[in-house]
Amino acid sequence: MAVPSWLERLRAASKTALVQDGKRKIHYLFEDGKEMAEEYEVKTGQLMSRKWREKNTLGGSGKWQVEVGEPTSPLLGALEGELIKESSSNPVFMRKDTLTSFQWRIRNLPYPKEVYSVSLQEEQRCCVIRTTNKKYYKKFSIPDLDRYQLPLDAAALSFAHANNTLIITYQKPKEILAAEEQLQKELKKIKAANDGDGDCKTQ
Repeated sequence: MAVPSWLERLRAASKTALVQDGKRKIHYLFEDGKEMAEEYEVKTGQLMSRKWREKNTLGGSGKWQVEVGEPTSPLLGALEGELIKESSSNPVFMRKDTLTSFQWRIRNLPYPKEVYSVSLQEEQRCCVIRTTNKKYYKKFSIPDLDRYQLPLDAAALSFAHANNTLIITYQKPKEILAAEEQLQKELKKIKAANDGDGDCKTQ
Protein backbone atom coordinates (compact mmCIF):
# COMPACT_ATOMS: atom_id res chain seq x y z
CA MET A 1 0.00 0.00 0.00
CA ALA A 2 1.30 3.45 -0.92
CA VAL A 3 0.13 5.38 2.14
CA PRO A 4 3.03 4.52 4.49
CA SER A 5 5.66 5.63 1.96
CA TRP A 6 4.95 9.37 2.43
CA LEU A 7 4.58 8.88 6.18
CA GLU A 8 7.89 7.03 6.20
CA ARG A 9 9.53 9.95 4.38
CA LEU A 10 8.20 12.33 7.03
CA ARG A 11 9.42 10.03 9.80
CA ALA A 12 12.87 9.72 8.24
CA ALA A 13 13.28 13.49 7.76
CA SER A 14 15.35 15.46 10.25
CA LYS A 15 12.85 17.59 12.22
CA THR A 16 13.07 20.61 14.51
CA ALA A 17 10.11 22.15 16.33
CA LEU A 18 9.33 25.49 17.90
CA VAL A 19 6.22 26.50 19.84
CA GLN A 20 5.51 30.21 19.48
CA ASP A 21 2.37 32.41 19.63
CA GLY A 22 0.06 29.40 20.02
CA LYS A 23 1.56 27.72 16.93
CA ARG A 24 3.74 24.64 16.63
CA LYS A 25 6.27 25.20 13.85
CA ILE A 26 7.91 22.11 12.37
CA HIS A 27 10.88 22.21 10.00
CA TYR A 28 11.65 19.07 7.98
CA LEU A 29 14.90 18.41 6.16
CA PHE A 30 14.64 15.48 3.73
CA GLU A 31 17.49 13.25 2.54
CA ASP A 32 17.34 14.80 -0.95
CA GLY A 33 17.98 18.28 0.53
CA LYS A 34 14.37 19.50 0.18
CA GLU A 35 12.97 21.43 3.12
CA MET A 36 9.38 21.69 4.32
CA ALA A 37 8.09 24.07 6.99
CA GLU A 38 4.67 23.65 8.58
CA GLU A 39 2.74 25.61 11.19
CA TYR A 40 -0.03 24.04 13.26
CA GLU A 41 -2.40 25.61 15.75
CA VAL A 42 -1.35 24.09 19.08
CA LYS A 43 -4.89 23.70 20.51
CA THR A 44 -6.59 22.12 17.51
CA GLY A 45 -3.73 20.60 15.49
CA GLN A 46 -5.08 22.57 12.50
CA LEU A 47 -2.52 23.09 9.69
CA MET A 48 -2.06 26.84 9.18
CA SER A 49 0.72 26.88 6.59
CA ARG A 50 3.06 24.64 4.60
CA LYS A 51 6.02 25.83 2.54
CA TRP A 52 8.65 24.03 0.48
CA ARG A 53 12.20 24.96 -0.45
CA GLU A 54 14.73 23.22 -2.70
CA LYS A 55 18.40 23.85 -3.31
CA ASN A 56 19.02 25.95 -6.39
CA THR A 57 21.43 24.98 -9.18
CA LEU A 58 24.37 26.53 -7.31
CA GLY A 59 23.58 24.55 -4.16
CA GLY A 60 22.21 27.52 -2.21
CA SER A 61 18.75 27.68 -0.67
CA GLY A 62 15.99 28.57 -3.10
CA LYS A 63 12.89 30.65 -2.31
CA TRP A 64 10.09 29.24 -0.16
CA GLN A 65 7.07 28.10 -2.21
CA VAL A 66 3.77 28.34 -0.31
CA GLU A 67 1.51 25.26 -0.61
CA VAL A 68 -0.93 26.05 2.23
CA GLY A 69 -1.60 29.45 3.82
CA GLU A 70 -1.41 33.10 2.80
CA PRO A 71 0.71 33.59 -0.34
CA THR A 72 3.82 35.62 0.42
CA SER A 73 4.18 38.88 -1.46
CA PRO A 74 7.35 38.97 -3.58
CA LEU A 75 7.55 42.66 -2.73
CA LEU A 76 7.74 42.32 1.04
CA GLY A 77 10.71 44.21 2.36
CA ALA A 78 11.99 47.61 3.32
CA LEU A 79 11.14 49.15 -0.04
CA GLU A 80 7.62 47.77 -0.20
CA GLY A 81 5.96 51.19 -0.12
CA GLU A 82 8.08 52.45 -3.01
CA LEU A 83 7.57 49.55 -5.39
CA ILE A 84 4.81 49.00 -7.91
CA LYS A 85 2.33 46.54 -6.44
CA GLU A 86 -0.04 44.13 -8.10
CA SER A 87 -3.58 45.50 -8.24
CA SER A 88 -5.44 44.65 -5.05
CA SER A 89 -8.51 43.84 -7.16
CA ASN A 90 -6.81 40.91 -8.94
CA PRO A 91 -8.03 37.44 -7.91
CA VAL A 92 -5.93 35.98 -5.05
CA PHE A 93 -5.68 32.17 -4.96
CA MET A 94 -4.72 30.49 -1.68
CA ARG A 95 -5.17 27.20 0.12
CA LYS A 96 -6.53 27.17 3.66
CA ASP A 97 -7.37 23.68 4.93
CA THR A 98 -9.74 22.61 7.68
CA LEU A 99 -9.27 19.52 9.87
CA THR A 100 -11.48 17.42 7.57
CA SER A 101 -11.02 19.00 4.14
CA PHE A 102 -8.62 20.63 1.73
CA GLN A 103 -9.90 24.09 0.95
CA TRP A 104 -8.99 26.78 -1.57
CA ARG A 105 -10.17 30.37 -1.54
CA ILE A 106 -10.05 32.74 -4.48
CA ARG A 107 -10.69 36.30 -3.38
CA ASN A 108 -11.83 39.18 -5.63
CA LEU A 109 -14.19 37.08 -7.76
CA PRO A 110 -17.40 39.15 -7.81
CA TYR A 111 -19.49 37.04 -10.22
CA PRO A 112 -22.54 35.08 -8.96
CA LYS A 113 -22.18 31.38 -8.07
CA GLU A 114 -23.93 30.13 -11.23
CA VAL A 115 -21.12 31.58 -13.39
CA TYR A 116 -18.56 29.09 -11.98
CA SER A 117 -17.96 25.44 -12.74
CA VAL A 118 -15.48 23.37 -10.75
CA SER A 119 -14.51 19.93 -12.03
CA LEU A 120 -11.83 17.25 -11.74
CA GLN A 121 -9.61 16.10 -14.62
CA GLU A 122 -8.63 12.63 -13.56
CA GLU A 123 -6.07 11.98 -16.30
CA GLN A 124 -4.20 15.19 -15.43
CA ARG A 125 -4.90 14.76 -11.68
CA CYS A 126 -6.08 18.32 -11.22
CA CYS A 127 -9.03 20.56 -10.42
CA VAL A 128 -10.29 23.06 -13.00
CA ILE A 129 -12.25 26.25 -12.34
CA ARG A 130 -14.03 27.85 -15.28
CA THR A 131 -16.45 30.75 -15.62
CA THR A 132 -19.16 31.00 -18.27
CA ASN A 133 -18.23 34.68 -18.79
CA LYS A 134 -14.60 33.63 -19.58
CA LYS A 135 -13.29 36.00 -16.89
CA TYR A 136 -11.42 33.43 -14.81
CA TYR A 137 -9.75 30.06 -15.44
CA LYS A 138 -7.56 28.13 -13.02
CA LYS A 139 -6.10 24.63 -12.97
CA PHE A 140 -4.50 23.29 -9.78
CA SER A 141 -3.43 19.96 -8.32
CA ILE A 142 -3.97 18.48 -4.86
CA PRO A 143 -0.38 17.55 -3.88
CA ASP A 144 -1.52 15.60 -0.80
CA LEU A 145 -3.45 13.11 -2.97
CA ASP A 146 -0.40 12.77 -5.25
CA ARG A 147 1.93 12.14 -2.30
CA TYR A 148 -0.35 9.42 -0.94
CA GLN A 149 -1.07 8.16 -4.49
CA LEU A 150 -4.83 8.31 -3.96
CA PRO A 151 -7.42 8.68 -6.74
CA LEU A 152 -9.46 11.86 -7.24
CA ASP A 153 -13.08 11.57 -6.15
CA ALA A 154 -15.65 13.91 -7.74
CA ALA A 155 -18.08 13.23 -4.86
CA ALA A 156 -15.59 14.82 -2.43
CA LEU A 157 -15.57 18.13 -4.34
CA SER A 158 -17.93 21.06 -3.69
CA PHE A 159 -17.85 24.86 -3.92
CA ALA A 160 -19.57 27.93 -2.55
CA HIS A 161 -19.42 31.66 -3.25
CA ALA A 162 -19.74 34.45 -0.67
CA ASN A 163 -18.30 37.96 -0.14
CA ASN A 164 -16.60 37.98 -3.59
CA THR A 165 -14.75 34.79 -2.64
CA LEU A 166 -15.03 31.39 -4.32
CA ILE A 167 -14.49 28.61 -1.76
CA ILE A 168 -13.63 25.13 -3.09
CA THR A 169 -13.75 22.22 -0.65
CA TYR A 170 -12.43 18.69 -1.14
CA GLN A 171 -13.22 16.28 1.70
CA LYS A 172 -10.05 14.51 2.89
CA PRO A 173 -10.11 10.75 2.21
CA LYS A 174 -10.08 8.49 5.29
CA GLU A 175 -6.51 7.35 4.46
CA ILE A 176 -5.23 10.92 4.76
CA LEU A 177 -7.25 11.61 7.93
CA ALA A 178 -5.72 8.49 9.53
CA ALA A 179 -2.19 9.40 8.38
CA GLU A 180 -2.55 12.98 9.66
CA GLU A 181 -3.76 11.73 13.04
CA GLN A 182 -0.73 9.43 13.27
CA LEU A 183 1.61 12.26 12.24
CA GLN A 184 0.15 14.63 14.85
CA LYS A 185 0.91 12.09 17.59
CA GLU A 186 4.51 11.87 16.39
CA LEU A 187 4.96 15.63 16.05
CA LYS A 188 3.82 16.10 19.64
CA LYS A 189 6.68 13.85 20.77
CA ILE A 190 9.33 16.14 19.25
CA LYS A 191 10.87 18.27 21.97
CA ALA A 192 9.95 21.80 20.94
CA ALA A 193 11.87 24.93 21.81
CA ASN A 194 9.54 27.44 23.41
CA ASP A 195 9.29 31.07 22.45
CA GLY A 196 12.43 32.80 23.68
CA ASP A 197 14.49 29.60 24.01
CA GLY A 198 15.90 29.83 20.55
CA ASP A 199 14.62 29.80 17.04
CA CYS A 200 13.55 27.34 14.42
CA LYS A 201 15.26 27.19 11.06
CA THR A 202 12.05 28.27 9.33
CA GLN A 203 12.30 31.80 10.70
